[in-house]
Amino acid sequence: MSSDAWFHRVKSAQRDLIKLVGGIERAAQISSMSKSQIGRFNNTADTELMSVSVVYALEADCGVPVVTNAMAELSGRRLSDPDADREADICVQRAKADLVKKLGELLSRSADAAADGFISVAEARQLMGLSSDIDQINSRFRQSLAIVASRGGEHVGLKLVKGE
Repeated sequence: MSSDAWFHRVKSAQRDLIKLVGGIERAAQISSMSKSQIGRFNNTADTELMSVSVVYALEADCGVPVVTNAMAELSGRRLSDPDADREADICVQRAKADLVKKLGELLSRSADAAADGFISVAEARQLMGLSSDIDQINSRFRQSLAIVASRGGEHVGLKLVKGE
């Protein structure tokens, strides 16, 4: 992977992380950094990257290792989730529906971006964000399937729930 591609992948993960914690102001509060500094981390045109301590603080707050996961992927690795068993109630059908919905959005936006025969930098960044969302959703989908497999299978379908 080229150094430019690496940079854009990490920068995209930083933007996702800032969004997950609630935006620039909230990220500044959590990390004890200035809003302008967090703004530079959030700006795709700025070359500044977050320090490990900032990444750690923000990921700890939202509970999602967005930047850490991107760094692992760039090194050909994957993170494992030690709390997978705690997530035993993940619904396979819901995870699948979320994945299909986000894939549809990616395909639609990708087609729109390519319609004029040129994908701009802004369009590429938007598509990278959607791709990152798909990675997270797909991870939840794989996790829910692994839980089903570990239970020896699971009945799927509609369930009747009585109202109060």
